[in-house]
Amino acid sequence: MPKNNSEVQNQARRILDAIAFTPFEQCQLLNRDFSHIPARPGIYAIRHKTDGLLYIGKTKSLRGRFNGGHKAFLWAWLDKYSDEDVRIAMETIPYWQNPALLLELEAIILRATEPPYNVQIPTQQ
Repeated sequence: MPKNNSEVQNQARRILDAIAFTPFEQCQLLNRDFSHIPARPGIYAIRHKTDGLLYIGKTKSLRGRFNGGHKAFLWAWLDKYSDEDVRIAMETIPYWQNPALLLELEAIILRATEPPYNVQIPTQQ
């Protein structure tokens, strides 16, 4: 687990690289039950095949987050994106018990990318 600001920044960069640069074909396809997504804590991205990152978030359970629905899917539908062109990239995080750390990791990643479907981007502290 990262202990200082430099380690947190490095961890955020590693997570961002994983969710932004995993080849699109290796990202998770959309389906109705999301059983192929782990029920583990993580940071995830809703990605479009050509437009890139649409939304970034964190959750206690990746599978649970998508089973309950997600506004990014509605917005992608409203923007007339094909479901075949939208996928989920994710990185599991082993330390959900530290919510402040996850908030900071998510904030760093959001500030670096500013995905269009994220309504609020945290400011630098």
